[in-house]
Amino acid sequence: MEGTQDVLTREKLDAALAVLPDWRYRLGGLVTVYKAPTAAAALELIAAVGRFAEEQNHHPDLDWRYNRVFIRYTSHDAGGKVTERDTAAATAASEAAARAGAIAQPGLFRTVEVGIDTADPAEIAEVWRVALGYKKGPGGDLVDPYGRGPSIWFQETATPNSSRLHVDVHWSLAESGPVLEKTAATGAVMNHDHAPDWVVVTDAQGNRLCLCTEAGHRPEASAGP
Repeated sequence: MEGTQDVLTREKLDAALAVLPDWRYRLGGLVTVYKAPTAAAALELIAAVGRFAEEQNHHPDLDWRYNRVFIRYTSHDAGGKVTERDTAAATAASEAAARAGAIAQPGLFRTVEVGIDTADPAEIAEVWRVALGYKKGPGGDLVDPYGRGPSIWFQETATPNSSRLHVDVHWSLAESGPVLEKTAATGAVMNHDHAPDWVVVTDAQGNRLCLCTEAGHRPEASAGP
């Protein structure tokens, strides 16, 4: 079953995550990080994930950093949403990680987006798309076709903020507490009006960023706060 037919509802996604403790939901995908005992063991894990991907014809975004492997599964043919194929792949990856002696560190997986305040997204989107070599994604976002750079999304508003660009840093809700505490300790202004979905952080010079979680973020949504 492929395409949109096997997209998971939020209820089914939550049930799947309950038996996938290594994984977190993040902006239309399942993400985790595995720390292997050695770089060689990390490569063994990558090879195992690759073999399963070829067998199932369902491939993850994967990044190798010495003895850590960053993995993200999403179903591009379903519009960048989580499907049963993603949960099956995540299950197989967890089993391969256990065989390789790797431990899950999902809190290390951060996702960064750049938000731009604008009254007219269509007027400026093409400039950003061409300059970055990006493609249009779900909901009008601009995304790196190779999954390397941060996505760009346009926050349509009749009253753009004086600081029009801001960074959204997505953490899993389970790991977000210490990040919020450490950020507040820097002296930044913390606006919790939309917590736990996101917290707006403003530095001493008026620059903004948002610390975001998956709370309240439905699987079919794609835009940031």
